[in-house]
Amino acid sequence: MVPETNDRFEPPRCTLILGGVRSGKSRLAERLARDSGLPVTYLATATASDDEMHARILAHRQRRPADWALIEEPLALPAVLQAACTKDQCVLVECLTLWLANLLWTEETGRLERELDALDSLLPRLPGQVIFVGNEVNMGLIPVNDLARRYGDLAGSLHQRIAAQAGRVVLTVAGLPWVLKGPPLTSV
Repeated sequence: MVPETNDRFEPPRCTLILGGVRSGKSRLAERLARDSGLPVTYLATATASDDEMHARILAHRQRRPADWALIEEPLALPAVLQAACTKDQCVLVECLTLWLANLLWTEETGRLERELDALDSLLPRLPGQVIFVGNEVNMGLIPVNDLARRYGDLAGSLHQRIAAQAGRVVLTVAGLPWVLKGPPLTSV
């Protein structure tokens, strides 16, 4: 007897979407959040440090539905996640690598390690759906300076830690999603 197949998969509790700059990762994350059918909270980690970054943030704001809640937090991601996540909520985190860069630039001793450890311990306990977006920065040359190498190492480690706990991991390239782990996407 052949078991019945189910064309409809339950969305995973935690999704990690990775890709390069302009790969389509943000649009995919926004689509998955919208398709969840749940109220959405957009947790933004970016800071408008220059005109170009301000324009990027504005483009993201204009694309988002008006009924999505917005939390802007560049450093305290685990604490905000703990407060924002509920069983009937979808939280979209945009983006892990900007959060990591913000932590690298903070002068508070030990903050980076504390925030990373807090996120690790919090992930298995988060209710609802969480979608993390991150830039895959380690597919090119090894950087020539120590800060850039440290950043790449930290980003790779952070992505691996989240991917190990995520129910779905997707890599986006040229606007095309490639599911690396978990159930397939319902449409592209």
